[in-house]
Amino acid sequence: MTIEEARKVLEIEAEAIHALSARIDHRFEQMVEQIFQCSGRLIVSGIGKSGIVGQKIVATLNSTGTRSLFLHPVEAMHGDLGQVAPDDVFLALSYSGETDELNILLPSICRLGCPVIAFTGHPVDSTLAESSDIVIDVSVAREACPMGLAPTTSTTAMLAMGDALAVVLINKHRFKSSDFKKIHPGGHLGQRLAGRIGDIMITGAHLPIVSAGASMVDALQSMESGRLGVTLVTVDNHRLIGIITDGDIRRMLVKKIDMDTAHVDEVMTPAPRSVVPETAVYDALYLMETHQITVLPVVDRKGTLQGVVHLHDILGKGKFRFNSDPPDHWSGTE
Repeated sequence: MTIEEARKVLEIEAEAIHALSARIDHRFEQMVEQIFQCSGRLIVSGIGKSGIVGQKIVATLNSTGTRSLFLHPVEAMHGDLGQVAPDDVFLALSYSGETDELNILLPSICRLGCPVIAFTGHPVDSTLAESSDIVIDVSVAREACPMGLAPTTSTTAMLAMGDALAVVLINKHRFKSSDFKKIHPGGHLGQRLAGRIGDIMITGAHLPIVSAGASMVDALQSMESGRLGVTLVTVDNHRLIGIITDGDIRRMLVKKIDMDTAHVDEVMTPAPRSVVPETAVYDALYLMETHQITVLPVVDRKGTLQGVVHLHDILGKGKFRFNSDPPDHWSGTE
């Protein structure tokens, strides 16, 4: 019974989030553009559960390049309103749209000249909606709470819409991994991103390598032993000339190329993107994100293979221990 109840809660909340996607329209675009063009900060305000959601949205925005501030409505009416300036944008969170503490604050916000955006479950007939310049509908069919009283699905929907806003703004700001590192100097991830690729790359006997001219059977064995979903093709003294991925194997099967007679030179992607050991980890991560690369070869200035790095090694999840399935499009050189 407990398991079924828990699954039902997740299904209800998942359905609510899915329903939100159908409501993304020109108003969402207007909101994003308003915040992106803002020369001040995004001021987020709410009370109770909505206030807690607002604090999380602010934390996500600040960590991804959008300057934000959480303003408690009651504290604002007792002096904290001084933190708000005319060049800010105000985002009000209230599912009912009738939160007194928040609605009482709105005339003062408007007098300051701040545009007002609302996240509410009552986008038409609520006081908050009528007082806002842009209204984002975060209504849900029902709460997951069996009594329909505790904010559950509604807060999940509001939080998900905040995440959608934050991620779209990441792309608008062209926020990169290197920018993330600059504002996350502490913590495990920040420390890893500050290092060099040479410090975390896989080397030696663990490298999946085959020589030019090798059979595809040998390449498959190399991929299986390396357990990275790729094998690297080299000539002479380990000079890197190509890479074979799981995607290349799939294309072979589609083209009905005989695996027993094929050679790596027929299948590999030549001159794959690569980095040198001195490359900063956050620069390598940016390259991988930009080109949707999961595994990145590491070479010296002469093109000699030094190692390989997997996305999971960069993100600090330890050695990768099962076959991955990197994207199919490995092409070009750095």
